[in-house]
Amino acid sequence: MRLERVELLHVALPLVTPFRTSFGTMTAKDTFLLRVVTDEAEGWSEFAADPEPLYCSEFVAGAETVIRDFLLPRVAALPEPTVAALAPAMAAVKGHELAKAALETALLDAELRSYGMPIATFLGSVRDRVPAGVSVGIKNSLPELLDDVEQYLEEGYVRIKLKIEPGWDLEPVRAVRERFGDALPLQVDANTAYTLADAPHLRKLDAFDLLLIEEPLAENNLHAHAQLQRRITTPVCLDESIHTASDAASAIALDACRVVNVKPARVGGYPEARRIHDIATAHGVPVWCGGMLETGIGRAPNLALAALPGFTLPGDTSASKRYFAEDITEPFVLEDGHLPVPTTPGIGVTPLPDALARFTTATRVLYRGPGTP
Repeated sequence: MRLERVELLHVALPLVTPFRTSFGTMTAKDTFLLRVVTDEAEGWSEFAADPEPLYCSEFVAGAETVIRDFLLPRVAALPEPTVAALAPAMAAVKGHELAKAALETALLDAELRSYGMPIATFLGSVRDRVPAGVSVGIKNSLPELLDDVEQYLEEGYVRIKLKIEPGWDLEPVRAVRERFGDALPLQVDANTAYTLADAPHLRKLDAFDLLLIEEPLAENNLHAHAQLQRRITTPVCLDESIHTASDAASAIALDACRVVNVKPARVGGYPEARRIHDIATAHGVPVWCGGMLETGIGRAPNLALAALPGFTLPGDTSASKRYFAEDITEPFVLEDGHLPVPTTPGIGVTPLPDALARFTTATRVLYRGPGTP
């Protein structure tokens, strides 16, 4: 397989409703897609982060620079840019897992298409559909929150996740429990909004029998999360703190988490995500697939990952209409609380030309191979 061309397409898709978390409010998915062309096939991927470095240190403009100036020259120098060769080639560039994931996934898509192999087969998926949870942002009032949760349950979502922050935590959880009952699978996500000094307050969440509390403290502080887990009974789940399989192994060994959220983009791509799954599963730690408000380009391979055997909790693999009135691919539609795992070669989807044209705000060529127009 020879790399011939890499294009970056900046896209902006409006969200159907603003999505508020402890670190800010999003009104659009504003990011870029990568299109790679080889001598055998083309591949697509989506950069998962945002224009500003608020959720994580990476951001759209910075990732473009990293891919163009540092990752692509190393990948283009490979005799063959196969997925097995990519991680070692990019290892000299420190961090930038989301940028690496975007490039790796686009090339993986092309490679798998050349073989006629779906990504579900490549990863070792064992299910043809996965249960879908939904993430509910911070709202202006409890009635608004309850209305949204009711709507999502009527649509068929099998698990509810509430975004929380100081001042919006106990009361929203209590209201949802009182309205929808103790049997509802319910979890919360703090996005690093608390400190260890808040442990007595967070312990009050134990009364609500939550599946987990996600990333309550500052990211990468495994010691503090281990201290918190000893003080509360609600399982701590780590998200932003897990960048590699070795991070997951350390967190599990320290009892800093009892659940792991696996976001392929955050950990550098799907092969590393599968390694995290394998480590967690070997230690009896459940994993689930997180989301970053992806378009269909990012959602499709996430569904394949979520079909691995260790993904025993519903993920944030919501239907397309949860975020977008119109997606950039054929929409993923919820059926009986589940979404289908793509079965066609590669990541299983490609952009719809008309939608891609409408949502693309700029296109740049990042790489041209020798003799390539």
